[in-house]
Amino acid sequence: MTEKTNNQQIKRMTALAMFAALAYVIHFVHIPVGFLNLDFKDVIITVCGMYFGPLSGVFLAVLVPILEFVTVSETGPYGLIMNILSSVTFVGVASLIYRFKKTLSGAIVGLVSAVLSMTAVMIVANLVITPYYMGVSLAEVGALIPKLLLPFNAIKAVLNASLTLCLYKPLTSVLKRTGFGKKTPNNTTEQSGEVTKINTKTRTILVWTIGAIIAIISLCIIFFVLGGTVAIN
Repeated sequence: MTEKTNNQQIKRMTALAMFAALAYVIHFVHIPVGFLNLDFKDVIITVCGMYFGPLSGVFLAVLVPILEFVTVSETGPYGLIMNILSSVTFVGVASLIYRFKKTLSGAIVGLVSAVLSMTAVMIVANLVITPYYMGVSLAEVGALIPKLLLPFNAIKAVLNASLTLCLYKPLTSVLKRTGFGKKTPNNTTEQSGEVTKINTKTRTILVWTIGAIIAIISLCIIFFVLGGTVAIN
């Protein structure tokens, strides 16, 4: 029993290391947009979070930016903080919602929620951090929101969500075929069809409720910030 558990832990750690290495390498494939970089490492980290659980995803969402910071980053602590905020928000929201309902609809709700929440968080983060990093006024940063920051973060999040949806099944199928599949417990007890239906309905309602709440809060933040920047300017 202990040996089996140890083997599972070793396989899990190996898989996480593989995901971290792949996400780090993918970071080098990026598109410069002004002083920003459009990269796709969150795709790999989100697949990991959806497959192995939110904690694993969030762990990599912190680890990979730190690796970038100590090796190749040119943006210093500012870039590290923004990188972690972006990845943790996107990966955490998507994988947490998917954990409650591991279906296509659960993945879509999780990814849409991740897109909106990441966009909202990064707009607020830019207002708080960018003036200090670039040495500009809040009004100048506010002027960049509708022209650059909002479109950039929204497009980045949508692209990452779309690629995650496309790559999740192929990547996880490879993991299962190569022996890195998750340990699934044997069915030791039988559940009635009625109980299963109730459980499924409850999870569906919970997922859609969480998704709706995140979407509403995120949209409120976005519109509030946009309204505030118009007032400042």
